[in-house]
Amino acid sequence: MISQFRRYADSWIAKGFFVIMAVSFVGWGISGDIFRLMGPPTWVAKVGSQTIEIPAFQTEYQRAMALETRDLPSGQEATPDLRRRVGQQTLERLIAQAAIGKELEDLHVVTPDDALAAAVRAMPAFKGRDGQFDRAVFASVLQQNGFTEARFMTQLRADVAQRQLISTITGSVVAPDAEVKPLYASEYEKRSADIAVFPLSAEPDPAAPEEDVLNRWYGNHPDSYTTPEYRRIKAIELSPQSLASEISVTDEELHTAYNEHKSDYVTPEKRSAQVISAQDEAKAVSLAAKWTAGADWTAMQAAAQADGAAAITQDDALEVQFPDPDLAKAVFSAPADAVSAPVQGQLGWFVVKVTKIAAGSVTSFDQAKDALRSRILASKAADVMYERANKLDQLLGNGTSLDDLPSELGVAGVAGTLDAKGNTQAGEPAPIPGPAELKAAIIAAAFQARPGDPAQLTEVPTPSTGGSAYYALTGESIIPPGQKPYDEVKARVAEDWAADQRRREADHAATALMTEVQGGATFSGAARLAGVTPRLSPLVTRNAPDAGIPQELQRVLFGMKKGETTMVETPEGFVVGQLTEIVTPDPALDKAGYDQAREAIARSLSNDMAAVFVDAVRARAKPQINQANVDSVVQPR
Repeated sequence: MISQFRRYADSWIAKGFFVIMAVSFVGWGISGDIFRLMGPPTWVAKVGSQTIEIPAFQTEYQRAMALETRDLPSGQEATPDLRRRVGQQTLERLIAQAAIGKELEDLHVVTPDDALAAAVRAMPAFKGRDGQFDRAVFASVLQQNGFTEARFMTQLRADVAQRQLISTITGSVVAPDAEVKPLYASEYEKRSADIAVFPLSAEPDPAAPEEDVLNRWYGNHPDSYTTPEYRRIKAIELSPQSLASEISVTDEELHTAYNEHKSDYVTPEKRSAQVISAQDEAKAVSLAAKWTAGADWTAMQAAAQADGAAAITQDDALEVQFPDPDLAKAVFSAPADAVSAPVQGQLGWFVVKVTKIAAGSVTSFDQAKDALRSRILASKAADVMYERANKLDQLLGNGTSLDDLPSELGVAGVAGTLDAKGNTQAGEPAPIPGPAELKAAIIAAAFQARPGDPAQLTEVPTPSTGGSAYYALTGESIIPPGQKPYDEVKARVAEDWAADQRRREADHAATALMTEVQGGATFSGAARLAGVTPRLSPLVTRNAPDAGIPQELQRVLFGMKKGETTMVETPEGFVVGQLTEIVTPDPALDKAGYDQAREAIARSLSNDMAAVFVDAVRARAKPQINQANVDSVVQPR
């Protein structure tokens, strides 16, 4: 048999067959490489010779989505429109960065290592409690935001270079007076008005109404007396709290954790201060005298500038955040709202006025014990929860009902009826166990689930306990909204009707006063005839709230002519106001305010110029976009 096979292998037929097979295998290998080379592109955008690959885009997109959706209720997914918007913003940002990077490369602009290190050390996010750069904080912040150190430094190096380029473009921007003056006049113009207030609380209670009046009110306001939609659910949760009986936390562990993180339980004192900095003692003494004599901060800013001194403010600052240690000592030893004597520091002479003191505090061990226990429990339960969650997921995936889950898995069960606020039909909070984040997730999921849908295990991050938890639920029934019976809400109907009558009376009285003034009567005379005492409001600006004038009136005051009268409604009643005074600001007397307006305009113009420059660079780079790959990340099927 073997000899026959050998003779056959030597035949021309066999040799031809092996040649065909060899060519086929070689062709297969080559064609496989060719097909791979000719496969679909893996980039979402191409800028010059640089490509933005799918993984890079996906990472940035996921980070942007996490920031955009952090305030959504737990369990609620982002809408397709939101995903598209964030995806487009992320893509445009990456394209702009690539285009500017290409521009920097063409211009041979680089970021030196010492400038990069200085930028990192200057970032507030990387500073410890002493106000200095902290390597451990740096590593923690990068980890929390999904960055490796190498990737962060590469991106920061590019950012520093980009800022250097754009600052060169925008550094020479000067705001013209033609734009500054209108903004300054709008922001700093002050107005006051004569005011007459008609509070609802001053109106007498109306006479008791007939029954048919209340019935008519009830019928005309059906939406005011309805029950909310309720959902009856059954749920299970797996959390450190549900496993607490299996896991012990000793007092020694609690004390050790408290001592290791003791700095977390100390809140240092913070102070806000106004500071005049002068180069010599004589100027500091002169400025301190003006300040002590009653000059306000605006006047002191102008006086300091005239004397070649500096006027600065520091809000809610730690002692280490003041640039001069002698200044810091003076600020943190001075009483509030008092002008200090001149103090000599390493950087000159200072005069200080402390405007706010936020006292420090220490959270004791007993106060922190419950939170510490929850965090230690969450840490110890993490491995157990992971194993149990896998088992739960398999059981639920195989069709096991919530009632038939094994008791040894350590889950806690709950069943009941609740509304969208998490309250029972009795108006009390539903007794859902576990951390607050888990409760919120279960309530939100209850109103997304449909009766009969299979239960699915869902993980919920629980920052309050430093871990996570799981839940699964089924919707059993839906109780639609309905109107409460009249007899059940009769007392509330009577209260609502009476409140409406008081509002009508106050409205009528205020309208009558406004009509009298508009007809030529003096404001004070008409107000006294109406039985209210008029008062003059303080001078107020357009955007700064003032307790001396209702905000509803302040909002319309700057659209009125002098002598014009108006009426506004507030939660407390009605207010009639007549514009009596308009104070036009004078830049010559308020250089600090005018300079602030100029800086605001300059910043706006700089931002506009930077945006125009970036758009021009982007257009010159002629980016190509692969929309299919973008959609595969933003709207995956």
